Amino acid sequence: MLFRVHSLPLPRRMRRVDTESQRVTSPPGSVVRRLAVPGGVLAAVAGAFAYVAAVDPNEPGHYPACPLLQYTGVYCPGCGGLRSAHAFAHGDFAAALQANALAVVAYLVFAVLWTLWVVRSVRGRPLNLDLRTVHLWGIGASLFVFTVVRNLPFGGWLHP
Repeated sequence: MLFRVHSLPLPRRMRRVDTESQRVTSPPGSVVRRLAVPGGVLAAVAGAFAYVAAVDPNEPGHYPACPLLQYTGVYCPGCGGLRSAHAFAHGDFAAALQANALAVVAYLVFAVLWTLWVVRSVRGRPLNLDLRTVHLWGIGASLFVFTVVRNLPFGGWLHP
């Protein structure tokens, strides 16, 4: 399985050659056009973090309860994710790790991948995430192990 995030390269007719350096350059508006999608993704994520930062998930009634936790008492991999995002947005990284360590790792992975996406978009290259089946199984296994360990007695430090 192959996942790709594309930033479309410019057609040849839209590229210009700088006569002094003999380098191919892009028209002025094309970089802005290539950064529109990464910018939109960043705006959506920033908006979601701003909302969670403003509306405290520790106060009852603001967000729905996790159905798995409510009906079975088992913490899912996402339990504590909103509390983690709230603490992360307020700069309390210790509390964010305590609420959901996996979510903090996901925030950092997103930041790295988004930065790579922007850099490659500016350069006119697509971001190729070559995720094979083994990678997806590894991610699934990590989620499974995290879920099992946080629900065992010795994994109490992973409880939200």
